[in-house]
Amino acid sequence: MEETLWESANKLRGKVEPSEYKHVVLGLIFLKFASDKFEQRKAELIAEGKEKYADMVEFYTMKNVFYLPEESRWSYLKKHAKQNDISLKIDTALATVEKNNPSLKGALPDNYYSRLDLDIAKLASLLDTINNIDTLQDKEQDIVGRVYEYFLSKFALAEGKGKGEFYTPKCIVNLLAELIEPYSGTIYDPCCGSGGMFVQSVKFIESHHGNKKNLSIYGQEYTTTTYKLAKMNLAIRGISANLGDVPENTFFRDQHKALKADFIMANPPFNQKQWRAENELVDDARWSGYEVPPTGNANYAWILHMVSKLSENGVAGFILANGALSGGGAEYKIRRKMIENNLVETILILPRSLFYTTDISVTIWILNKNKKAHTIEHNGNLKKYRNREREILFMDLRQWGEPFEKKYVQFSESDIQKITETYHNWQSVEFEDKYSNIPEYCYSASFEEVEKKDFSLVPSKYIEFINRDENIDFDEKMKSLQSDFSTLLKDEEESKKELLKVFRELGYEIKL
Repeated sequence: MEETLWESANKLRGKVEPSEYKHVVLGLIFLKFASDKFEQRKAELIAEGKEKYADMVEFYTMKNVFYLPEESRWSYLKKHAKQNDISLKIDTALATVEKNNPSLKGALPDNYYSRLDLDIAKLASLLDTINNIDTLQDKEQDIVGRVYEYFLSKFALAEGKGKGEFYTPKCIVNLLAELIEPYSGTIYDPCCGSGGMFVQSVKFIESHHGNKKNLSIYGQEYTTTTYKLAKMNLAIRGISANLGDVPENTFFRDQHKALKADFIMANPPFNQKQWRAENELVDDARWSGYEVPPTGNANYAWILHMVSKLSENGVAGFILANGALSGGGAEYKIRRKMIENNLVETILILPRSLFYTTDISVTIWILNKNKKAHTIEHNGNLKKYRNREREILFMDLRQWGEPFEKKYVQFSESDIQKITETYHNWQSVEFEDKYSNIPEYCYSASFEEVEKKDFSLVPSKYIEFINRDENIDFDEKMKSLQSDFSTLLKDEEESKKELLKVFRELGYEIKL
């Protein structure tokens, strides 16, 4: 699907820069998705004998479906696709949808297609391609997010974009949700991108038979186009969220200053340089009790921002580049203080090639404000946690995952189940006896062990490594390999002679 869309969008080359393709396509994908849901709901009403209600807005909004006037429907755009004013009709359709649905305020492109002055035939061809996409076929897929991710991968590196600006793969978001279990309360993402964390959090609740109305969603995003995409992505799913009034820099204009979140899920930009000037944010309350994060890398600024947002029992799960696990200076002092304050609960190092736009290995951090023994109700069930204040769980997942789209890797459902089971067994009073340290997989390190390693959070410093070479006689092994190779060459020569003999008998002279 993504490749087909790219080929269609690529036909727009000349009038449109490749970096604009995703916006051209996503506006149309949105209209197709909204129309598919509208037509599906309309068919339901007719099947239920409620045809007279098929044009009443409330019968759509009650099911979190946008009511679309005729000029906003995909069928209308397809009918007029080859007319000279199709760009204007697309803009009108988007403006009408936004006007009639307050949750989309500021989310959709404004007179975007008319301003681009697109070739009519090429735009009509793009509409034909999108027309063949059944946006409702796979409810598990985040269609808008996935298309965005693919298009971003096509030009992000060429443009020199930061490695943090991408859509987080669904398997990682699923893993984060299963680890921190956001059943109810307040969830926050300080750099929410296209809203994928929220989409998967709601899916987590629904898959565990919870109620998404018990979750309050807050987020913030700096990039205008991505902010609009997030609003579009959430609104089309009927997910209510406060993403701030405008797109803004989380460090310099925090739009949720008083917020205390029960859950934080985030994928901050990796190794963001020069995020502040030397004299800026020096006395910020978010660093209270810690060193001021260095100007050359924002990793620990993001960490301390999230720490400042956690409620009394709050849990944060986020992704960072591996460099944040060690290192000196202010980062060392912040990391040490966090460990001494019993905030760091779990470190999971992930495989390479999970992301479209970078193949580096990254780490999931889990911070927990309450690592003491306590009991919490999860979706109607009481869960008893044992005291893990002076321990940190390390997990090495670098060899995990399965091939995905030839050159990428993703976690399977069984991978996610095993990883989360290990983590929850380690936490739990009830299943504590089911947890054990496993070489090359997991290790529960005491505070004293971490202190001896000078507060490094690199998992390989703690997890046992098995040396599989220690009992191998390499001289004997080499002799055996040489013998096998000699036999193989000899067999090959015999095979050639037999083959030449056959050809000669048939009257051919062949040289091999």
